[in-house]
Amino acid sequence: MLPKDWWRTRLESIADVRTGLAKGKTGLKDPVELPYLRVANVQDGHLNLAKVKTIWVERDQIDRYRLKRGDVLMTEGGDFDKLGRGDVWREQIPLCLHQNHVFVVRPDQNRLDSGFLAAMAASEYGRNYFLSCAKRSTNLASINATQLKAFPVLLPCLEEQRGIAAALATWDAAIATTERLLANSLEQKQGLLGRLLIHDRQANTKQRGWSFVDFDEVFERVSRKNTEGNTNVLTISGALGLVNQRDYFKKSVSSVDLTGYTLLRQGEFAYNKSYSANYPMGAIKPLTRYASGVVSSLYLCFRFREGIAVDADFFRHYFDAGMLDDCLAGIAQEGARNHGLLNVPIGDFFKLRLHIPDVDTQRRIAVALNMTEREQHLIRTQIARLRTEKSALMQQLLTGKRRVRLPASPEAASA
Repeated sequence: MLPKDWWRTRLESIADVRTGLAKGKTGLKDPVELPYLRVANVQDGHLNLAKVKTIWVERDQIDRYRLKRGDVLMTEGGDFDKLGRGDVWREQIPLCLHQNHVFVVRPDQNRLDSGFLAAMAASEYGRNYFLSCAKRSTNLASINATQLKAFPVLLPCLEEQRGIAAALATWDAAIATTERLLANSLEQKQGLLGRLLIHDRQANTKQRGWSFVDFDEVFERVSRKNTEGNTNVLTISGALGLVNQRDYFKKSVSSVDLTGYTLLRQGEFAYNKSYSANYPMGAIKPLTRYASGVVSSLYLCFRFREGIAVDADFFRHYFDAGMLDDCLAGIAQEGARNHGLLNVPIGDFFKLRLHIPDVDTQRRIAVALNMTEREQHLIRTQIARLRTEKSALMQQLLTGKRRVRLPASPEAASA
């Protein structure tokens, strides 16, 4: 139930909803090349302007598609949790247009605050509305201009709207600051990887204890089948490692019969031969989260040989840094990429040449890299906490369950 001084109204009654410029038009008259925003530029609560492309537009159409300060940008579609995402345009680029997959909502500034609208669209209330009317496919959803115009906005007075937007902006600032800390930590880790895994092995190999060994001198293949009926189906995530498939995809994408899957024990490795972002030759990850699990037979699995002196964390970092990529590129057969799957012969894989230090140096390198990982985990935990707290505050503020304190009116102050 809304507070008595709030009301509900359709978005189109207090804002102008605009569609964007379509790409690929030919035969343009008096064209001009200008920057424009794509779906990739419009993120949840912020704009990513690191890469802004340009588009040709007829000169007399510029005003129709030009962004203005205070416009609220929203995407037409994407992943289910991205519907209604967006942010306020603050004229970061002096003359910029928008693509037809990015809606522009231009509020009546005398009745609707831009920051308040962006927050309401991104809130649980907004997302529930957009999901209720969206056109859905397997993993994607989209809305049209008619549905966006019908969005039932919950409205307090303009002053309260601005107070709510300002309160949420302080949380956004805290989240942005913490995300910059994470970015700095990630950059520092990349510097460490460069110094510890690349520079050290190239600088005077004999003195620093680095040597070449065949892969199968350190590892042996794991090919055990799932005879014990294990149902913990795993998939490889670049950021998370080997994780439960249902947790990652929010659904099962495995076969019903899991007996042909490979059974992994904790500490054993799996190589996903599919290339992905940051893993051009596929990702290699150890099983660390669970005591056991099963992976598709398409994965190549292996473990340390018995009795060999190694540091497991060193090799986790070694593989994650792509230290095998050049070798893998050399054995992947011509025309190997079939729907993202690399054709890597098993025999050749186990004869790859590792360039590694002695076990004491492995441990020192692992300790240094583990420290940066722990720091990143703490920062990510802090970001998640801030986002959760902001979400809870949004739910209360944007439905009137919690009110911001407004300054007293001159009449009230003099009474």
